[in-house]
Amino acid sequence: MIQSISSAIFSEHRPVQIIPSVLPADWANMGQCVKDLELAGVDRIQFDVMDGNFVPNLTFGPEMISACRKYCKVPFETQLMVSQYNCETMLEGYVEASKGSNGEPGVVIAHAEANVHLHRILGRIRQLGGSPSVALNPHTPMDMVKDVLDMVDHILVMTVNPGFGGQAYIPTMLNKITQLRKIILENGYNVDIEVDGGIKADWSLSQCCAAGANCFIAGSGMFAYPTLKEGCDALRKVANDAQNGIIVEK
Repeated sequence: MIQSISSAIFSEHRPVQIIPSVLPADWANMGQCVKDLELAGVDRIQFDVMDGNFVPNLTFGPEMISACRKYCKVPFETQLMVSQYNCETMLEGYVEASKGSNGEPGVVIAHAEANVHLHRILGRIRQLGGSPSVALNPHTPMDMVKDVLDMVDHILVMTVNPGFGGQAYIPTMLNKITQLRKIILENGYNVDIEVDGGIKADWSLSQCCAAGANCFIAGSGMFAYPTLKEGCDALRKVANDAQNGIIVEK
């Protein structure tokens, strides 16, 4: 069911961004995949970096991400689902791999749970020429990042537990998104809110947008369509509708 609503949260719109995760892609053909995603009209491409420590999976190193840059110009982001040791020792490589074709800052996301010295990591990302951002696991309260909101360009609210694609969306994250959006608006921070996990062109994306998110990461929720452009367009339409007050109910 769809209903029209009005909310103060829509008084400060930020541009909708559709950001596919490449986890469902053909990893042996990743260059063609990022090229196809660019042609589909995505705003950014996310590489989920996993080290087998912070999460029970292994994925991409900086060399693979760097190799994809020659196939497209669309911005990259890396989500560092890695231990503090790996984040600190490999940070420069991931920041460099995430940069644009002309050296523009790429989004580099550090997890609050993995980094005891979160301020230091975020400051280092900026110093190295990246766009520092922070992620929160589903069980992690918003208070864990409220003191670094002045340092970041994006905050990512995980709507599944990180580690694997294709998981079911956790709807109880909406309050966290609303709280973050309130603090961001009250303090005038220039921060986007991303959501990642089980996001599809349905009530999951719509209600996250209504709560205040504007960046939507979708893996299987985009790759499931007959074409990537159809997936991108469907996701963007639901988000644009939500920003205009048309919210899809569960």
